[in-house]
Amino acid sequence: MPDTQPQTELDPRYGSTGATATPWPEALARLAAAELYWLSSVRPDGRPHVTPLLAVWQDGTLYFTTGAQERKALNIAGNPQVVLTTGNNTWAEGYDLVVEGEAVRVTDRTRLRGLAEAWEEKYGAEWHFEVREDGAFQGAGGPSLVFGVAPRTAFGFGKGEPFSQTRWRFE
Repeated sequence: MPDTQPQTELDPRYGSTGATATPWPEALARLAAAELYWLSSVRPDGRPHVTPLLAVWQDGTLYFTTGAQERKALNIAGNPQVVLTTGNNTWAEGYDLVVEGEAVRVTDRTRLRGLAEAWEEKYGAEWHFEVREDGAFQGAGGPSLVFGVAPRTAFGFGKGEPFSQTRWRFE
């Protein structure tokens, strides 16, 4: 899926006077450059589950990987609606991003090869993956599934003056 231009809106209730909406290309650059993301999913009993992970942005989608028996993979099997967040833990500086969407398993071997290259380029040789015949990654920690989340809605939170909240809605 190519990167698309979403509908962008600033919510003035949650920002400083004079704040402006963050353009999607600026948010996208931050999203792609981030090193650590937090995945929120829902356990079978309805309780939330949040865990840090690595991810790569490619072709309009944020991708992550996890073992088939890890809690996040089990949660996604029951409810694929997830939230990925990234940013920093300061109050008055920086920028936080929230991506809402559906986690979809990637099994196409050509696509997986491209993603494996992107992982290694972003995170280094210790994150080298081979692509397995069964449509999964094989790394030093064993086999893992790959999921992609194309944003349905994303939010950006500018921190410090000016504070701002931008919402991007994707078709």
